[in-house]
Amino acid sequence: MQAFDAVVIGAGAAGLFCAGVAGQRGLRVLVLDHSEKVAEKIRISGGGRANFTNRDIDPRSPHKHFISDNPNFCRSALSRYTPQDFISLVQSHGIAFHEKHKGQLFCDRSAEDLIQMLLAECTAGGVQRWQPCGVTAVRVTGEGSYELDTDRGTVTSRSVVVATGGLSIPKIGATDFGYRLAKQFGLRLVEPRPGLVPLTFDGAAWLRYAELAGLSLPVQIETGAQKQRVQFMEDLLFTHRGLSGPAVLQISSYWQPGSPIRLNLAPEVNLPEALAQAKIRSRKLIANELATLVPSRLADAWAQQDPDWQRPISEASDKALSRLADRLARWELTPSGSEGYRKAEVTLGGIDTRDLSSQTLESSQPGLYFIGEVVDVTGWLGGYNFQWAWASAHACGMALPVLAT
Repeated sequence: MQAFDAVVIGAGAAGLFCAGVAGQRGLRVLVLDHSEKVAEKIRISGGGRANFTNRDIDPRSPHKHFISDNPNFCRSALSRYTPQDFISLVQSHGIAFHEKHKGQLFCDRSAEDLIQMLLAECTAGGVQRWQPCGVTAVRVTGEGSYELDTDRGTVTSRSVVVATGGLSIPKIGATDFGYRLAKQFGLRLVEPRPGLVPLTFDGAAWLRYAELAGLSLPVQIETGAQKQRVQFMEDLLFTHRGLSGPAVLQISSYWQPGSPIRLNLAPEVNLPEALAQAKIRSRKLIANELATLVPSRLADAWAQQDPDWQRPISEASDKALSRLADRLARWELTPSGSEGYRKAEVTLGGIDTRDLSSQTLESSQPGLYFIGEVVDVTGWLGGYNFQWAWASAHACGMALPVLAT
């Protein structure tokens, strides 16, 4: 039976990075993954260029960019391994990158560069990697170490690191393994649900908007009320089944089923004033004037909703124009659901942070660690989730004890 200082289950962003950190500290590390390919989520992220971190993360105020039953849990790891720390590692491997907007950093060439960097870090640490290799059982021995039954035989280790991710994007291998293992050892879970996911709408009322599929525009989007109100300024995308784009992905992590979302479809325009001015100087149809303020397809679709909006703007009543401006600026609608894990970029919820150390990511079950997406820490769209992967992996990799002989 082979013995290791640590066995990392999951060859994604968090798992590979943790293995490399621990291996370079002198630990004997084994990485196991049931999939043939490594880090598929990195490979498909950011349009194939991996939005690998965000410069704007403020570890002193994690609740600004991270969602959790305890948003302050991630502060320790994020403050000890910052975006600049990871940027320095990327630069040391000669990977060119650029900032897109709002602090989002992407590889210039390909996400594959990032994957090869993580594999090189593992090689530098002498990490062994078995793929594809499933884990069929995990148990604690009388001495407090772990035995893992795998497709390639049984191994033993003092520490087990679970980096198996969440349930999002099952086609690339997502499973509930991490949650099942947590339950096996009596750890609590925050109910998982899809996050950063397109929202859907049912019924005949949506048909007129489905005709706008493919249309994108900047919007202000919000959900919740009073202290629970959350708002973003991002791009919206109409789809055949509902709404997507960065605006909707962001708000989806805060949206609660049965609750409405509210949209300002022209957040940079004073609509009442613009329409009032157009009424004075123009004889064009309302839809044509509106098309100077919002995309023409949207203007046409909106004007069709009310006979009072299907006439020259000079003939429209002030009340009708006021109603038009108000509807565009305060469009409220209630999603019927979401596209689910199939299209979700992340999984909300996960291992309850009450059962984890914020310093080391070790659970209340000694020697069992959880890092990355499997934990109840979810970031905004834009590189935040990858930075949580790096930071939690680094905290864990630096804390793992050396015990094998």
